[in-house]
Amino acid sequence: KVFHEVRTRFVWRGHDPLAIFQYYFEVRKAFGGGMRQAGFIAAAGIYALQNNIERLQEDHGHAKQIAAALHEKPFVKQVLPVETNIIIFETAGITAPEFVAKLKEKNILGYAIAPGKVRLVLHLDITKEMVERTISTLDNNI
Repeated sequence: KVFHEVRTRFVWRGHDPLAIFQYYFEVRKAFGGGMRQAGFIAAAGIYALQNNIERLQEDHGHAKQIAAALHEKPFVKQVLPVETNIIIFETAGITAPEFVAKLKEKNILGYAIAPGKVRLVLHLDITKEMVERTISTLDNNI
């Protein structure tokens, strides 16, 4: 039904039929229809839930430690509440891509989710020592 509506809208406006299909595939992919091997990804998620629940608590604790360190920094405008292993915060006086680049120089990976927002994610491979090094790096104002 959606495809018919999209096709009708484009054809009636004189668009090339190839444009219809390109638009359709873009819309489908945006809604997750382009994902391949979804069962394989789901199996990994199920395994993680069955075997690493206790470990998640450690990741959540580490995330809260890093968030607490970020709260005190002049280059951080606001830290969103941390409920899981994900930390999202707004930068001040520096853009998120610049901040992420400076972290990368110190072998700390983050992601600029907006011009002024950074996301850090902790996971199974992040050790206590890495968390301490991240906090130390933040204490040195990067």
